[in-house]
Amino acid sequence: MKTILKRPRSYQTLYLYIAKEFFLSFFVSFLFFFFIFFINQLLLLAEDILSKQVPFSYVMKLIFYSLPSIIAISFPFATLVGTLMTYGRFSSDNEILAMKCSGITYNRIFLPVLLIGILFSFLSFFVNDYLLPVGTINFTRLYREMIFRNPEVELESYSIKYFQDSIIITGQVEGKDIDNLIIIEKDKEANRRIILADEARINDSFEDAGVLSFELDRILDHKSEKRNRGEFLYSEAEGMVYNILLKDITSSIRNPGPREMSSPDVYRTIKEKEVRFNEKVNQRRMKSLALMGNLYGDWLLMNQQSNPREVMSYPVKLENTRQQYQDSLAAEVQDRSLQIWKLEFHQKFSIPFSCLPFVLLAFPLGLYTKRSGKSVGFGIGLFITILYWGMLVAGRTLGIRTFYPPALTMWLPNILIFSTGFILYLFRIKK
Repeated sequence: MKTILKRPRSYQTLYLYIAKEFFLSFFVSFLFFFFIFFINQLLLLAEDILSKQVPFSYVMKLIFYSLPSIIAISFPFATLVGTLMTYGRFSSDNEILAMKCSGITYNRIFLPVLLIGILFSFLSFFVNDYLLPVGTINFTRLYREMIFRNPEVELESYSIKYFQDSIIITGQVEGKDIDNLIIIEKDKEANRRIILADEARINDSFEDAGVLSFELDRILDHKSEKRNRGEFLYSEAEGMVYNILLKDITSSIRNPGPREMSSPDVYRTIKEKEVRFNEKVNQRRMKSLALMGNLYGDWLLMNQQSNPREVMSYPVKLENTRQQYQDSLAAEVQDRSLQIWKLEFHQKFSIPFSCLPFVLLAFPLGLYTKRSGKSVGFGIGLFITILYWGMLVAGRTLGIRTFYPPALTMWLPNILIFSTGFILYLFRIKK
């Protein structure tokens, strides 16, 4: 009697077929979200800079350095829509039914996209946590260089610009000519000076020396000293030259925030802020203990008094101290800046790693689309994307206003998506 040995079944062909279909749908979805999140926003920026005669090469570099943030956010949503389109197409063409009739389980059908979703999560996190900070640094460096070469980039019509020690308010700006220029500055003693000019021109001859020079016409100079309140000094002149150091202009550019920093840098900043926050909490606690000691001391002194007149003065004093003590206990020490940094820290992980909950939800949903699988899957994906983004915005707003735990508010959308997908997946495989 011959013994027949069964060769282990190979699913390599199946996995490659599913992966190929997924990457095609993912690529189409990625291009869609790329245009939504990136092209519209960046073209507005490019148009604004090009209108000021900035070299085209600078514009292209600025756009290139802005790519990582858009790529990182596009990956999860493209993964969601790509999965829905893939399995929607399989379901509408009865390929899922053919696979099931061949003895292939749902776990095998889902496995390749699940592994790709995990891979995309780490890839999206790498782009968001490494390439985004690098792109932000290069973007800021290039923008500073661009200002040194073309300072009027920072000056727009009817705008307010904050520099190191001065504020510049402009009227109509045409090229290097400015109408109705207002300059507000403060010296080291916080004395304020306001300069109003009917017209102004930018003088390029001092740019090589690192100075942005304004030639002002028909000016009114107003000065006030902090120590002499109510006293002002006015002066008028036909012309004046006002200089601003270019390093003061570039230092006014906003430093990268938590969203543009790497997670280790954000974590270190959070720890530093927590130390300062704990110091405030301890100071408030010590103040409460001091008030409680004063309250107890006044009560003892009142009981030790024998003079009725002096005893009658203590209840009011005790009530004031008691009220201060209760107010000190009721007042919560909160740090909104620390809360925002914690929210950004958790968002750095929650958005990239949403790829896994998305594929878990998209797989069973895609199996239910029997007709027009790809188009229906694309529509469902857009709806879930809007819903997820709305939950993120709502969670962030709730976390800032109510100081809810940042981890819960930022991870709750992922938890809800994962739980819904897991339940639908269990329900599907048991049918």
